Amino acid sequence: MLGSLIKIFLRSYATKLNQHQQLLMARNLPKKEMIFGVKDIIVVASGKGGVGKSTIAANLACTLAKLGKRVGLLDGDIFGPSIPLLMNVQSEPLLNDKDRMIPPENYNVKCLSMGMLTPLDGSIIWRGPLVMSAIQRLLKGAEWGPLDILVVDTPPGTGDVHLSLNQHVPVTGVILVSTPHTASIQVTIRGAKMYEKMNVPILGVVENMRYSICENCKNRMEFFKKEISIKSLPSKLISIPLDAHIADCSEAGVPVVVKYPNSEYANLFTRLAKEICSLIEKKNDSKGDKSDASLN
Repeated sequence: MLGSLIKIFLRSYATKLNQHQQLLMARNLPKKEMIFGVKDIIVVASGKGGVGKSTIAANLACTLAKLGKRVGLLDGDIFGPSIPLLMNVQSEPLLNDKDRMIPPENYNVKCLSMGMLTPLDGSIIWRGPLVMSAIQRLLKGAEWGPLDILVVDTPPGTGDVHLSLNQHVPVTGVILVSTPHTASIQVTIRGAKMYEKMNVPILGVVENMRYSICENCKNRMEFFKKEISIKSLPSKLISIPLDAHIADCSEAGVPVVVKYPNSEYANLFTRLAKEICSLIEKKNDSKGDKSDASLN
């Protein structure tokens, strides 16, 4: 009797699932499918809040559009959406004859956010299943296509939104955003580990707010005197300064790269956008080579 109870106890707390258990659990997972008309999906993420993910996502999307790409920007932050403010798209999306949302467009970027579907002063108080359902609706209940790239701005942490994205759609790659201090990097590393476990490629790290350029003397002012262990993260794509105009542009709903297209900030984002496009092309070429090999 005691032996049977011990076996039941051990079985109940087993951490490794057998093949039958994995199949049973997989039945309840959504089917991972491409969004109709969308070629690639890029996620902008970081475990840490306040590092500038939304600003990076908005400016990257606008820069990609300036380079001739057909771009969409999805606000994945259900509880604290900021894309409507940053992109000046406050209106509620219309529905087409298929009952699919038509993302409003600004700066040649199609945008969609829960902030367009809820009152400005309202709060969303939802548990996980509702959040996951909302992400599915924003992803697959909208007429996104045709798009070359859909940029997804995500909330801090490693929770429901990140899991839902990976369960519903194949993510081309993730851009991690971090400020160069220990507290931020440690949490960003956790976010990187999550995507590694989900087999999602990490394109690299955007190091944000490391320095600023004095408008008078043009000298570079470093906010972080020593190099923190950014080496613990994937390769650094680019280092972005803290620009004095960013706050004003965000309040006005005009991304910096749009209002100041000849600024150093805009030039850096052009470099970042071109690097992302190059990484996507290499990844897709590699995928094509593997597909061709499988046919031989």
